[in-house]
Amino acid sequence: MLLAATSMTAMGLGLGLLLGLAARKFHVETPPVIDEIERILPGTNCGQCGFPGCRAGAEALAGGTAPINLCPPGGRELALQLSEILGVDPGAGGDLGGMEEAEPIVAFIFEDHCTGCTKCYKRCPTDAIVGANKQIHTVIVDACIGCNACIEVCPTEAIIHRTKPRTLRNWYWDRPGQIEQTGETRRSA
Repeated sequence: MLLAATSMTAMGLGLGLLLGLAARKFHVETPPVIDEIERILPGTNCGQCGFPGCRAGAEALAGGTAPINLCPPGGRELALQLSEILGVDPGAGGDLGGMEEAEPIVAFIFEDHCTGCTKCYKRCPTDAIVGANKQIHTVIVDACIGCNACIEVCPTEAIIHRTKPRTLRNWYWDRPGQIEQTGETRRSA
């Protein structure tokens, strides 16, 4: 028994040492710009940009194969930050041409159409859908990233996108000048 424990310990230490040496020898350095880009991306790995995750999107941005407005959840503000990091003119090549400040969108389930099939529940990458088999499902608005995954698999088309409702958590003041742009006028007292 003591011999078996000693041999297993020696084998574990030997293999661990071998793996540690291999990790040092075959380590690949990534450019620091990729890590910097990945830090400012939302990190939801929703796939709305067409890449499998935020790391792949950061690599494509650093390689120059993706436009700076590739991240819909990040919006215009993220695109402007990316243009500063990459040293790209935000208006060059139409990257931000016409890109408006988008309202965040979330999924909404019409409960009278929901059959409780759990297809949306299984497909949601952030576990924003709550429900059980043969029971009505609902969406946790704060967890939803608006990625379209649940909408694609719903057999009854009970799920749609809506703008995220304004609450005390996500309410913000309008920027100065937006009132004049929308055509509203203020009355002076």
